[in-house]
Amino acid sequence: MDPENKTETHKASKIASLSEVILGGQDGLVNVLGVILGVAAASHSTSIILAGGLAATFAESISMAAVAYTSKMADKSHYESELAKEKRQIENNPKFQKQKVYEIYKEKGFSNEILNTITDKITSDKHVWLTTIMREGHGLAPMKTKRVLTGSSTVGVSALIGSLIPLIPFFFLPINESVIISIIISALTLFAVGFYKAKVYVGSPIKSGLEIAIIGMGAAAIGYGIGLLFEH
Repeated sequence: MDPENKTETHKASKIASLSEVILGGQDGLVNVLGVILGVAAASHSTSIILAGGLAATFAESISMAAVAYTSKMADKSHYESELAKEKRQIENNPKFQKQKVYEIYKEKGFSNEILNTITDKITSDKHVWLTTIMREGHGLAPMKTKRVLTGSSTVGVSALIGSLIPLIPFFFLPINESVIISIIISALTLFAVGFYKAKVYVGSPIKSGLEIAIIGMGAAAIGYGIGLLFEH
């Protein structure tokens, strides 16, 4: 792999890892916050709140990791299936597959002799040929089993950490104070996640932070409202 492609692959991997951290952490935090606010509204018992929160924490993190794993394995299987099909077509119908490469680079704006040269160069190496069709034609990239395991583990651990954030005050403070502090630190955490997300990707950091915080607090408020229905 040439240095430029290696750099792009590394960058894509870092972005994917960040997405996994945000997915797991945000989902875990919002879900568990909703659970503990609902239980707090219904029971007014610290032990029940902690039991419900911890149960939701571990169930959420394991579930998120499992879903991420099965999803990524499905993507891996899809890639391998398409790869095998394209390999057969290159062997059995190279003219048609060469035309695919031609059309891909024609759409990119190349024409005439340059287009023919690019097509001939790419199709002179079967590995490059196949990789080009998969990446440029199907928008698919290979995924190693190690990356699947790493990614799903990242989601699970992030969900675990995110889930524990709103629970922390209930270990040390009375319920009323814990509810207020839990909401504040959860809102600030979600804002920070949205802010950083926009910094890394694109968009207004403040707007992104506020959006995620408001959506998260809205979802948690639903949990609190359900808890109020069972208060007595």
